[in-house]
Amino acid sequence: MSSPRPVDLDIVLWGATGYTGRLVARYLAETLPRDRRSGQAVALALAGRSRAGLETLRAELGLPDLPLIVADALDPESLEPMVHRTRVVCSTVGPYSLYGTPLVRLCAELGTAYCDLSGEVPWMRETIDRFHDQASETGARIVHCCGFDSIPSDLGVLVTHDRLLREAGDRGPAPARTLRRVRLRVGRTRGKLSGGTVASMFDIVGRARRDRAVRRLLLDPYALNPAGERRGPDRSESLRPRLDRDRDGDRGMWTGPFLMAGINTRIVRRSNALLGYRYGRELRYDEAVDTGRGLGGRLRARMLSTGLAAFTTGAALPPTAWALQKFLLPAPGEGPSPEERDRGFFAITLFGESVGPDGGEPVALRTRVRADYDPGYGATARMLAESALCLARGEAEGLEGGVLTPASALGLPLVARLRSAGIAFDSELS
Repeated sequence: MSSPRPVDLDIVLWGATGYTGRLVARYLAETLPRDRRSGQAVALALAGRSRAGLETLRAELGLPDLPLIVADALDPESLEPMVHRTRVVCSTVGPYSLYGTPLVRLCAELGTAYCDLSGEVPWMRETIDRFHDQASETGARIVHCCGFDSIPSDLGVLVTHDRLLREAGDRGPAPARTLRRVRLRVGRTRGKLSGGTVASMFDIVGRARRDRAVRRLLLDPYALNPAGERRGPDRSESLRPRLDRDRDGDRGMWTGPFLMAGINTRIVRRSNALLGYRYGRELRYDEAVDTGRGLGGRLRARMLSTGLAAFTTGAALPPTAWALQKFLLPAPGEGPSPEERDRGFFAITLFGESVGPDGGEPVALRTRVRADYDPGYGATARMLAESALCLARGEAEGLEGGVLTPASALGLPLVARLRSAGIAFDSELS
């Protein structure tokens, strides 16, 4: 690990003038006088390509002394001074496959912590292959997926397992302290996509269309696991509607595919591997959207399945991809209005099963993750900002360096921060 170096900033917010960046900036600005968890002031700087844009945002925040940093995402020489002077770089600049690699490389080299909102599996696999070992040596925590994808999933499984450990205590047999299955189900949710998210989605689809290796990677359920650990009981996600029954057959809920499952499931599996298979080597994990019971639930599940399949097909064909981006979906820099964000919310439930003590009935657990914020922006801004604060304050638990995940780098201290920020993680026996 590299020796500590003098820094004058806690957090640099990279991409502060973008749609999501501005939301994160406003949230962090509220913490500047005193971070409510640590009780310490926060040294923040806003960073981006345009000084004029940064000055406008600084004026909107009412913080005339806030430092500004102008740099270019594709010019490492302009990025290096920024990375040198801060504990954490918090990035909202995507698509990350186009603009993120030079910054991650510098953070890995210099031992600077980093967090982002990437949900781009091929790019994350690239950063793992190229920078994990170096970041482990320098002590740089490189933490991807610190937003709605994939914090509710990743920390939800961690909280579920933590509840299991607290129930088992020191007396439970070792097998009873592992999870054999967790199912995440998305309940009532209201939110909208931003142009930046749309751009990242189309970038991934475009890369998959051009490159067979990327297509194979996207279908690999263990694509983000460490080398040599890319096997397990799970299979690739299905787009088909399913009738979701628990072991007693009393749930009877129809489910459809969840758009973010292809990202979230791989993050959860990487966390499990990085944490030494804390949850168990035979953990089976999947995600879906609850659509209801009976014939209505089945029809809604089929509509969701058909719609997602149609979108995926359309996004892969250049003419329809162009039409979708031009006429139907938001452009980069666009997103839901403040009123739409205020009406947003999400509710997610994780159903966990452990191995039964002494070979008996498995222990059933239920964890609810919910917030009265737009999931992709109101909640995501809080998730990313609190991840950066957790890193800056040295509260993170888990691995000390590498290309990591929220659970393997930040763990329960981040759960505590998110609870204080209005995002609930409630776990119980069921």
